[in-house]
Parts: sequence; C-alpha cells; structure tokens
Amino acid sequence: MEAKEIIASGLLDLYAAGLCTEEESLEVSYWLQQSPEIAAAYAGIQDGIEHYAMAQAMVPAGDVKEKIWARLPEETGHNPITTVNLPSKTVIPLYWKWLAAASIVLLIGSSSLNILLYRHTQNLVNLNEQTTLELAENRQGLISLQADLQVMQSRYTEAVKLNGVNTTPNATAKIYWLKNTGEVYIDPANLPDAPAGNQYQLWAIVDGKPVDAGLIVTTHKGNTYRIQKMKTFGYAQAFAITLEKEGGSPVPSLEKMVVMGKL
Repeated sequence: MEAKEIIASGLLDLYAAGLCTEEESLEVSYWLQQSPEIAAAYAGIQDGIEHYAMAQAMVPAGDVKEKIWARLPEETGHNPITTVNLPSKTVIPLYWKWLAAASIVLLIGSSSLNILLYRHTQNLVNLNEQTTLELAENRQGLISLQADLQVMQSRYTEAVKLNGVNTTPNATAKIYWLKNTGEVYIDPANLPDAPAGNQYQLWAIVDGKPVDAGLIVTTHKGNTYRIQKMKTFGYAQAFAITLEKEGGSPVPSLEKMVVMGKL
C-alpha cells in the first residue's frame, strides 16, 4: 500500500491505542521506519491523543482520599491506619499510586478510542465523498459515450476519414456528418498534440471556399477528447483541419494544413 492508503486505513490509530494484532504491529513498526510521511502522521496521532487527554483530564474531588481511607477497614478487616504528620516528607500509600495509574490508563484508553472513532468516521466521510465524485464522473462519461455511439450508429450518419497531407502523413481524423440535419461531429483522437500556443481548427469546403467549422479540443482534464460537435452545414464538399494560433483564425493557414478528406 502507498503511504496515503496506510494513513487512511486507520491502522496507525489502532497502533497508537494498542489495539493492533501482533502482525499488524510489526507492519506498522516497519512502515514507521521506512516512511517519513507515515512517521509524521503517527506523531500527529500521538500529539492528538495527548492533547485530548489533557483537555479531558479531571481533578478528583477533595474528599476522594478521605472516602477511600474510610472504606479500607470495611474491605480489609484491619483497623484504620493512623496518619502521622511528617515534618518534611509524606509517604503516599502504594494502592493510591495504583489507583492513580489505573485512572490515567483508563483516561488515555478512552481518549485514544474516541480519537480513533473520530478519525475512522472522517476517513469514511472522505471515502464516501471521493466515491460519489468518481461515480458522477463515470456517469457523465457513460452519458457522453452513449451520445457518441448514437452519432456513429445513426442511419443518417456519413463517416468521412481525413487523411494526413505530405507534411503530416501519420495524422488522421474522422468526420461524422448527419445528412438529415447537417450536423457535423469530429473525432480528433488520432491528431498529434498541438504545439504550445497553437490549436487545431476545422474547415468545411462549401462551394469551393473554406468556411470556419470551429476550434477542436484534443484533450480534456488530461484525457484524450473523443467525439465533439462542430458547426452545422447544409452540405460540404470536403473538410480540412489546419494548425492555427490558439483562439483560431478567420482564414485557414494552408501551409499548416494537417488532414483533409472529401465527402
């Protein structure tokens, strides 16, 4: 697992609370030695436990000690112990130390469990948000794919392959022209990446003259862009793509033509 996955898994919280299995403890110990990121996250968990324990600490009531002393004869059968005031040093009975130690252990354990539950809940919330976002993106991708298939499979669609010219022999693109509506779609997936500051532009040859058909988007959010709708024409004899400055041009740069194809 990667460091982020280990941190989000909750194992570090279990380790800090002493609730890991022996095998898990060995794994966490290894990760802490190998990864500064995991070690830093664990240190943050320890700080959180300490701060929480300090914030939740309670000072015992003033009469707690007297009540404990009063109950000792009943539970042990011995006579009450007479307290002797010493001039310089007070001896604290051993059982009182045990009681204090047990209280601290319970407090830290309770604090660790609360922090563990809180962090686990936050991890679940974050995971749910991430999953919801991914599902929305996948749903949108599916909708786009279904729309692309409808264009390609329509009985009115005429597919036109645009082949590379002499300067770009390996470049290709495909036009989908809907004969019933005049709509034009393009798949630019096989165009080479446009240089920085440049953009592809589609042209329709109508009555022997080039007419702007729109700018082409080749990538979207880091992914290759698939079929996209361009400007609509009643009819065109051919289509061509040129490489223009970003933002397009009112007239095509014929010396920078990339692909061309006829209907």
